[in-house]
Amino acid sequence: MATSGGNRPLNMEQDTVIAVMGPTGSGKSTFINLVSGSKLPVSDSLRSCTNTVQESEIFYVSGHPVTLIDTPGFDDTIMSDTDVLKLIASYLTTTYEHGFKLSGVIYMHRITDRRVGGISKKNFGMLRKLCGDETLENVAIVTTMWDQESSEEKGTAREQELMTDPLFFKHVVDKGAQMLRHDNGSVSARNIVSRFISKSPVTLRIQKELVDENKDIGDTAAGIAVQGSLATLIEEHKREIRTLQEDMLKAMREHDLQTKQELEEERAEMEIKLKKMENDRQRLSREYLEEKAKVDAELRRLQEELYATRESRANAQKEVEDLKANTKTRRTLFSKISNIFRRPRH
Repeated sequence: MATSGGNRPLNMEQDTVIAVMGPTGSGKSTFINLVSGSKLPVSDSLRSCTNTVQESEIFYVSGHPVTLIDTPGFDDTIMSDTDVLKLIASYLTTTYEHGFKLSGVIYMHRITDRRVGGISKKNFGMLRKLCGDETLENVAIVTTMWDQESSEEKGTAREQELMTDPLFFKHVVDKGAQMLRHDNGSVSARNIVSRFISKSPVTLRIQKELVDENKDIGDTAAGIAVQGSLATLIEEHKREIRTLQEDMLKAMREHDLQTKQELEEERAEMEIKLKKMENDRQRLSREYLEEKAKVDAELRRLQEELYATRESRANAQKEVEDLKANTKTRRTLFSKISNIFRRPRH
């Protein structure tokens, strides 16, 4: 829904709107609250607090209105990657259909991470799938948690590695993405945001694919990535279930009933997970359309409220003008009457 935390519909031609992405615990919500004065929920652990797309309060940088969009990570502790993609895609495509584009994307990465592990790689990989390489000049990789690094020298060395190693961020930096530091201070945060003020808004890859090319979400770059990850996990779970079944047969032959019971429970739990993953793969397209319909309806409701407010203001303005005109007429009449009484009498 293209609204701010203050329920003011975004001015699509003037507002600077920036999406904030990254792994859970990288400091997305904290950054947004710091610079915007919003009160989005913040986790004090690696457990996610952001389970929907949220917008900050509107704030001003160099006189320009800015809104930040908080997004869940693709390592969410509550939602599957399918659910996260569904939420982000429905938000971005619905707003794009109404003429709304992002000025840029901030991707947050903890400088304290000794290596870019699977979670960070997955989140950054999904960022590239959602945005497309052609929009990377509007992307900033912002390193956080510098206050938790043992020394600035170590942090600087890791920062240089992230920028120059092909396994990390080198390719996107070469294509125009910026590497920036956030020191947890409000000045630092505002300086980062200010870099997007002069940026021309861009169309993200996911927006082009779903709206301009009318693709099914499962056929987009992001959808293929999510379903590919699911397919890999499904195959891994199937192999684990087969191994558990073999171990159960062995336990039966050895009359080890306790081990057999434990293996049965583990297999049942694994099969539940497997079924959920298979359902995730099948429901992506259906639930994306359902989620998008909800966002469409909410956007229409907010637009109707806006139009009603404008009409009410227009009527109120007319009443004010009429009152002013009546007041002027009364004052003119009063002036004429006063002049009559002030004339000298013979």
